[in-house]
Order: sequence, then C-alpha cells, then structure tokens
Amino acid sequence: MNTDQLKSFVGTFWDDAILPSITEYIRIPNKSPAFDPDWVAHGYMEDAVCLMESWARQYLSAFAGATLEVVRLPGRTPLIFIDIPGDSDDTALLYGHLDKQPEMKGWADDLGPWKPVLKGDKLYGRGGADDGYAIYACFAALLAMKEQKVPRARCVILIEACEESGSYDLPYYVDHLLPRIGTPSLVVCLDSGCGDWDRLWLTTSLRGIAAGTLTVKVLTEGVHSGDASGIVPSSFRILRGLLSRLEDEATGEVRLPDLYVQIPPQRIEQAKQAAQVLGEQVYGKFPFAGGTKPMVDDTGQMVLNRTWRPQLAITGMDGYPTPGDAGNVLLPYSTAKLSLRTPPTLDASEAARKVKQVLEADPPYGAEVAFDGGEGQSGWHAPPLAPWLEKAVAEASTRAFGNTAAYMGEGGSIPFMGMLGAKFPETQFVITGVLGPHSNAHGPNEFLHLPTGKKVTESVATMLAAHHHRPRG
Repeated sequence: MNTDQLKSFVGTFWDDAILPSITEYIRIPNKSPAFDPDWVAHGYMEDAVCLMESWARQYLSAFAGATLEVVRLPGRTPLIFIDIPGDSDDTALLYGHLDKQPEMKGWADDLGPWKPVLKGDKLYGRGGADDGYAIYACFAALLAMKEQKVPRARCVILIEACEESGSYDLPYYVDHLLPRIGTPSLVVCLDSGCGDWDRLWLTTSLRGIAAGTLTVKVLTEGVHSGDASGIVPSSFRILRGLLSRLEDEATGEVRLPDLYVQIPPQRIEQAKQAAQVLGEQVYGKFPFAGGTKPMVDDTGQMVLNRTWRPQLAITGMDGYPTPGDAGNVLLPYSTAKLSLRTPPTLDASEAARKVKQVLEADPPYGAEVAFDGGEGQSGWHAPPLAPWLEKAVAEASTRAFGNTAAYMGEGGSIPFMGMLGAKFPETQFVITGVLGPHSNAHGPNEFLHLPTGKKVTESVATMLAAHHHRPRG
C-alpha cells in the first residue's frame, strides 16, 4: 500500500466526510441506559443509530455485496451489524460503540457535553473519542484499501449501544449473530487509549471491575444532631471504617490479598518500557489540584498500579444534602458507590463476592449494612501476538506515526474483549484507540484528537492488509 496515497485519502475523507457527521453525533445526548433508564422514550439512542446508519449507507455501495442491518432484540439496545465481503473467506471483526457517558460537571465555559467545538486539531464534546469515531474510522480504512485495490479479508463491523453500561446486551447479540459472524481470525477494537500522540499504542490487558453500592443505615429518619450525637453512631463514620477493611487509607493499597494476581514478567517489562517512553506524562496528563502528587514516585509502578493492581475509587455518595442545605441533623443513612478495579486475570465475580463478605461481616453497632455489587465484570489479558501481527503493528506505527509502536495495559474495562476472548481463544486481537493525554473520556472537556484519529485509521488499513497476506497453517 502506498503510504502517501493512504495518508492523503484518509486525511481528506476525515475532513470532508467524517468531521461533519461526528460533529452532529456529539450533539445527541444518547446516554447509555445505566445513566438514562428512559432511553427508549427519550429517543436519543435511536437518533444516534439513525445518524450513523444513514451515513454508513452512503458508502456501503462501494463494496459489492455489503449489507447493513440495525439488529433489535426485544427489550435491548440496538446494534449496528455491517457485513462487507472481502477477497477471502477469512473474517476480521471490527468493534466500536455509540452510547455515551453522562454529562459530568466541570466543563470549560465555552464547552459542553452536547456542544461540539473544534479548537485547532481537537474536537470537544461527549462521545467523539469514546467511541463515536469507530464506525467512521472503519469505513475510512476500508475505502482507502479499496482505492488502492489492496486485498483484505471479509470485514464484520459491530457497533453496540450498551458498552458504557457494561455491555449487558452484547452477549445476547453475539449469540444471536454468531452464525453470521463466523469465526474471526482478527479482532480490531477501537475503544481504547494511547499513552501519547506520537505512536500506535496496543492495549495488552484490561482491568475488570467489581462495582456496587455500600449502604449503612442507623436510623429510620433523621434526628437533631444535638440530641442524638454521642448516642446514635454516625453512619458516615461506620461507612468510613468499613472502607478501611478494603483499602489502606494512608497508602491507597487494597488490603485483601485475594484481589491480587501474579503479574506476568512480560507485562512488567512492557510497563517499564511504556514508562520510559512517557516519562512524567504517565502522571502529568492528570489535572492535579494544588500541590497534589501521585500515590507513588516510580513511573513504572504507576503504570502497573493502573493496569494490573486492584484499586478502589468512590464515585458517588447518597444520603446527604448539599452543604448549603445541610441542617443540624444526624442523617439516617450513608450510601457510597464503590468502583473496585480488579486485575485482568482475576475472576471479578469472585472478587465481588469477597468484597461483599468483608463489608457485611460483623457490622459495627449492629447497624444495617448492605453491599449490592452484582456479579462484577472480569478483565481481559491479550494472547501473545503472532509474528505476522507483531510485524504489522510495527509497520503500521512507523508508516502512520513515524515512530515504533508501544504496548501497555489499560485500567478500564471493555466487556466485549473478555467475551470474545472466551469464544475465540485462537483469535488475534488489536486493541487501540485515540484516548490520549487530557482527552478525558467520562469526564469534562472530553475531546477527539483528529490527527490521531486519522493515523489510527491508516494503521487499521495497514494491519488489515497484513492480515490478508499473513502465513497460514
């Protein structure tokens, strides 16, 4: 494939065909079902699906025999299923999602979650980078290959609408569509991160999650704090103590040995290499307030902390008025939303069971304590790259970015990867994305870095070409 011609085609297609549509996509508040229980009535998810469907159909006719269907299983979020025949019976599966995280607070005055703003090479707004760009990048890569008559395998594109809620609908769709999907020899997921903008980053692992709500109840209704304090225990104090069973409040280390795994030596070495590449950017990408410092000094250990070690975050609280509305009342209950990230190879359902057992045992003062954590979601650990794919990744990064590729785990979860890994143990995986420094997925001021979107697109085309020509047997 001619590199200059590839860059020219992808760059022009992004500017002329992708940017206008993804700008409209950002305007749609299609929050994932976990954050919008009335998503059907509101119709925003349908708006997003229709936008992407109509856009994709403009280019579908470029591929002989290609089909697109919005699959709708009863009571579930829709899924876009695209089947594009290739030059062999082999199959590559390309994945993305179109549902979004909620608004969050803290957006800059001239920005907003549903307000697309282009500043230089960054397109701000919710969902552009996580993960609205995926379907557009897939089509751009395939059209670029077609322009140069580069052969490739059959490509199946799946765009789901439930990823930010844990992909709980996706297993039903995969089972439903499995006869049509077949057995892919390559999976390309465009929903991950990149350590910097200077190279192609492959995700080698994803942490799981054992999330849930911890509630401590001490009263049936609030009472005057002057009357009750000293007699009725504080629900917050009890909750704080229970959390100390999970986490060392001085260091942030998770206390339960059962939540740790042996980190593979290769991943330790790759974490060191990633830390050397990124330097202070390992932690410098975060908007620390005041004099706040990282939890540890060693950047290699920081990488391992966010990719292979369990970590606890409190992401929500209930039971409390805002400070301006807070009277002198001893409150009846405290509820905290716990997000416990688990190592890639740990059974998250077992982790959730252990956390529930530890938190609910021997409640202080006999208070009502309940942890509602569900089954958890296990992480994912990539199989070793085949030599042909390792070479293709290196070539793709050098052609598109001018630098060698880098490998690093990610601290978040993509449920689809664990699901596919279990169904297709012999499949090769490429997990990459555009969520680089300060792009702030899930938070305020999320942006899509357009140059990286283009380069990732070029890289996908290069890897699909190598996939078709790989040695067999």
